[in-house]
Amino acid sequence: MTGNFVLDEMRARGPGRHAVSQARSRDRLHVMPTSAGYEIAADSSYRWNGRQRGQSPFSVIQHTLSGAGRLQYERQRRFVGVGETMLVTIPHDHQYWVEDGESWEFFWIAMTGREALRLHRAILEAAGPVFRLRPETVARLAHMSLDLRDGKAKGAGEASAIAYAATMAIYDDVLGGDGEPRTARPRSIELVLKHIRQRLHEPLDVATLADVAGVSRSHFSRVFRHCEGVSPAEYIFACRMRRAASLLVRSDDAVKQISRDCGFDDPNYFAKAFRKRYGASPTEFRATGMYSAKGAQ
Repeated sequence: MTGNFVLDEMRARGPGRHAVSQARSRDRLHVMPTSAGYEIAADSSYRWNGRQRGQSPFSVIQHTLSGAGRLQYERQRRFVGVGETMLVTIPHDHQYWVEDGESWEFFWIAMTGREALRLHRAILEAAGPVFRLRPETVARLAHMSLDLRDGKAKGAGEASAIAYAATMAIYDDVLGGDGEPRTARPRSIELVLKHIRQRLHEPLDVATLADVAGVSRSHFSRVFRHCEGVSPAEYIFACRMRRAASLLVRSDDAVKQISRDCGFDDPNYFAKAFRKRYGASPTEFRATGMYSAKGAQ
């Protein structure tokens, strides 16, 4: 079952979903699907808020077949149109919905687990919450969504294998074999993004970034906003916040050290900015094990 045949099969069978039973053993699986399905949302009753779906972390992979959904991802708004895939983690500051008179046709796979979330953070870091996948990747995801919806996985292990395969299909498509994002950005902007990722602990002013891009400051600012949807300063701030969130969860470094490593000389300012963005202080965030990754791309 490949190509458009998978999507035709999905549409012929109509909307539906399946909740996947969780493994209840002491050793929880690191990638585990929680639900999958196909839906056509056609009125404003369809709305999800990433801050109001509980504190148990999970992710949603959702691919648009027709129409469009609206996504507010932190401070940025956009449509999720035909052929685009949305990836969001929960809990996180985002909402997605449709307005009355609009329609959004999509299939999805939701999953949880430490490894799933780690890989999804890497994808978000590289591509943001909305990206385009190759047709063959979309077909594979649709096939796996159908398999989960049909309950074809015989046990938690098979269900986990399907969810892991879905995650890795996206990971390989977005990041490729060398770990770098596969995008259509101008080469000059790609160089700037790499420069930013490698030097988040250093001062990063627009003049220096324009020199990296090899263009004037004013031209660079216009091109950067056109490509990324935000100003260079906003992009850098988002990257620093993401890195800080990651370090808080994955390292035992002191909060002051993490503040410096992420380019914040004033720990008090860092703590206030972090709370405003994530709804928790750095210490509280670390204690709960929360992680919210921002795709500013």
